[in-house]
Amino acid sequence: MPRYALKIEYDGAPFAGWQRQKDQPSVQEAVERALARLAPDLPAIAAAGRTDTGVHALGQVAHCDMGRDWDPFRLMEALNSHLRPDPVAVLAVARVDADFHARFSARERRYLFRLVSRRAPVTHDRGLVWQVRHGLDAEAMRAGAAHLLGRHDFTTFRATLCQAKSPVKTLDALEIETRDIPHGTEYRFHLRARSFLHSQVRSFVGTLERVGAGAWAPEDVKTALDARDRAACGPVCPPQGLYLAGVGYPEDPFA
Repeated sequence: MPRYALKIEYDGAPFAGWQRQKDQPSVQEAVERALARLAPDLPAIAAAGRTDTGVHALGQVAHCDMGRDWDPFRLMEALNSHLRPDPVAVLAVARVDADFHARFSARERRYLFRLVSRRAPVTHDRGLVWQVRHGLDAEAMRAGAAHLLGRHDFTTFRATLCQAKSPVKTLDALEIETRDIPHGTEYRFHLRARSFLHSQVRSFVGTLERVGAGAWAPEDVKTALDARDRAACGPVCPPQGLYLAGVGYPEDPFA
C-alpha cells in the first residue's frame, strides 16, 4: 500500500486533543473520517505528537497508507473537501517510503506558545493565546529559561500522568520573542527538542510567567529543576496558547 505523509494545521479548541477518544471529538478522528470517504477500511493513521485538549497545530505530521496511488495534490484537495466544516486543514501531502513513520522517524519537535500581556481583553486572538493583565520582564524570563537548556531530569516539569519511560530529556532551544501589539505585548516562546514530556511546555511557560511577573527570581527556575519534584513547578498555564509548530525529519518529506 502506498504511504503518504500529511502536514496538518488545526484549531484545537473543539477537540479533546489529537488522539482518538471513545466519547469525545479528536483531530485524529476527523482526519480518519475524511480518509474513509476516499477509501473505507484503511488502517489507523499515526502522528508525530499527541497534542492535548485545546492545543493547536501549525505543522502536525501524520502518515497514512492508501489502497491505491494518489497524486499528492489531489489527495490534499480531496481531504480538505471532506474535512469541512472542522477547523482542520491538510497543508501538504507527500508520497513517502514504506519505512517512514510520522512519530518514530521524527528527529525534533518545535512548539510555539503565545502569551499576551495587556489590560483590555483580546478579541481577534481569543482562544488562541494565553492572556495576563500584568506586565512581564522578558529579560528575566530569558534568564530563567537558560537554566532549562540542555539535558536534564525534568521530573518537576512533567505531568503526574505522563507515560514517558524516563523524565530525562534534552531541550535544544527555548527562545522568547517580544512583539508590540495594540496596548500590550505578545511574548512568543519558541521551543525545540527531539521529544517532550506530557505538559512540559505548559509547565515551562507557566513557571517563566511567574519569573516575568516578579514572583520568582530567575535562579528559582534552577532550584525547581534540581528539586525533581512536581510540587516545585510553577503554575501550569492553559492550553489555548500552545501550538505544535513543526516536526523535523532527516529529510523533509514536503521539500
